[in-house]
Amino acid sequence: MSYFNNIGKINYEGPKSTNPYAFKFYNPEQKIGNQTMEEYLRFGVAYWHTFAMDGSDPFGAGTMVRSWDKFSEMDLAKARLEAAFELFEKLNVPFFCFHDVDIAPEGSNLKETNQNLDTIVSMMKDYMKDSKTKLLWNTANNFTNPRFVHGAASSNSADVFAYSAAKVKKGLEIGKELGSDNYVFWGGREGYETLLNTDMKLEMDNLGRFYHMAIDYAKEIGYDGQFLIEPKPKEPTTHQYDFDVATSFAFLQNYGLQNHFKFNIEANHATLAGHTFEHELRYARDINMLGSVDANQGDPLLGWDTDEFPADLYTATLAMYEIIKNGGLGRGGLNFDAKVRRGSFEPEDLFHAHIAGMDTYAIGLKVAQKLIDDKVLEDIVENRYKSYSEGIGLDIVSGKTDFRKLEDHALGLNEIKQESGRLEKIKATINRYLITYAAE
Repeated sequence: MSYFNNIGKINYEGPKSTNPYAFKFYNPEQKIGNQTMEEYLRFGVAYWHTFAMDGSDPFGAGTMVRSWDKFSEMDLAKARLEAAFELFEKLNVPFFCFHDVDIAPEGSNLKETNQNLDTIVSMMKDYMKDSKTKLLWNTANNFTNPRFVHGAASSNSADVFAYSAAKVKKGLEIGKELGSDNYVFWGGREGYETLLNTDMKLEMDNLGRFYHMAIDYAKEIGYDGQFLIEPKPKEPTTHQYDFDVATSFAFLQNYGLQNHFKFNIEANHATLAGHTFEHELRYARDINMLGSVDANQGDPLLGWDTDEFPADLYTATLAMYEIIKNGGLGRGGLNFDAKVRRGSFEPEDLFHAHIAGMDTYAIGLKVAQKLIDDKVLEDIVENRYKSYSEGIGLDIVSGKTDFRKLEDHALGLNEIKQESGRLEKIKATINRYLITYAAE
């Protein structure tokens, strides 16, 4: 059965194309640097937003028109799977991602839930045999069900801790069976609303214990996927333990986990934390912890996680600059953790959204590579910090000075000369590169 009868395979037609079902900038075979676009960008489709979301929000019922929604329970899960691989093939995407409850409904108990998962995973494995689309990462949804009202691994209930562990155990087994490149931990409920009733140290200690158990079990079953933590500052909890990259890295160091994890960084989560997307990417890159990316964007006029498909060329360029400087994403990728708007409810809108997102990051990749080739930002930064390449500055960075010597140097200064940061000129230069090289 076809769920997208009127849509064929999406091909690259170039910037002058007016075909809404064609890529204008994403050419998977085009070489950028020493890799093709497809190899660099490693796009993934988010199963939950694309096939399981109905468009409901706190103020209204679902709006999405999806032909597979005429089914229910396991029949619905099977129909979604069929629709998913049809969309994967037509978009020609290399990867997809899912939570456990996205692909199969929960049963009346954990045993029944696992049986449902086994059925769908077996079918998924068969689909993957004839598809180029592979599993970028999977994860366990330990946040939606009411049992997680007080958290999962950080819950005050030992029974919930055990239930959460059982779900992650199953997720690691599924990851191994389907050959996922990564396994993600997103602590959707791992945080607190108030310290008035919270033992924060016990909760964080338990979260650390949970991660160590996951590492041990992955080794036991021979699962070699990269473990990823996805930071988010708030929503649904007031304060989450994986607030941002810096906070999460401190947590990993404190519990001796830093050698086992990298970060899956989401653009909208970065802005919720009060950072730019490129800030979070740079921080992770500088500590060699940049693993994967959730490519979306938020609405600056709204204070919550809107998960919009990316269309901001400036942000995409700066993001790809960090990714290229990182040497790519290794086993990670660019997963579209994004949903079509509630008013974009027709099935074809799923294609328009993914085409727009893929074209956006293709432009970002091309412009970022040109900026790097021309050493635009590198030369600016190198010149700005040139005082540390000689004299007292070189002594500082090489550890050859102390406060007494620095005082002597300071006492001998008649004036300190500053130079303009020329931020406006830099932004104008990036705009020029965007306009000049986006369509090349």
